[in-house]
Amino acid sequence: MYFGRKLYTLGEIYKILYKGIRTAPYLSKSKRKGVITNQFVERIMIAVTEVNGCAICSYAHTKMALEVGMGDAEIQNMLKGVLDDVPSDEIQAIMFAQHYADSRGNPSKETWDRILDMYGTSKALGILGAIRIIMMGNALGIPWSGITSRLKGKPDERSSVSYELMGAIIPPLMIPFAGIHAIVASMLRIDVI
Repeated sequence: MYFGRKLYTLGEIYKILYKGIRTAPYLSKSKRKGVITNQFVERIMIAVTEVNGCAICSYAHTKMALEVGMGDAEIQNMLKGVLDDVPSDEIQAIMFAQHYADSRGNPSKETWDRILDMYGTSKALGILGAIRIIMMGNALGIPWSGITSRLKGKPDERSSVSYELMGAIIPPLMIPFAGIHAIVASMLRIDVI
């Protein structure tokens, strides 16, 4: 059974962890200031998860989306990559989130500039934070999804036992190093993107 599109290398997982930790404060700040709603965040989370194909994250964010008041039809459509129900003022951010995930965390400068122009720096950084947080969840969740599927007798054809075990054990050990890297980058005022 095929569950998604991407399996990340350990190097990619480290970069995803670093970038997620680095931009998490922007998401928190945007939510605290009311710049980004919980529904907007869940739309971003579902859009990225749909691209990356993480079964555990799809399940979790479907539940969270329902809890913040998103409708069944919208959630089901988004899980299929259909954006018909997304509010017009959020569509560019959702498409950027898909592009970000599809480019494995390397969006084009032009698409990022467009998000900055459309939403302003504060909201754009909150959007980026949401995207990178779910990328972290996907990078950590895909191996676990593989393990749970394998235990149910439906292994993910992209994966192997060694990938799933490596992905479940090594990335959590990377988190402290990625956190220190993010703190140093912030102190040195290195651009977030």
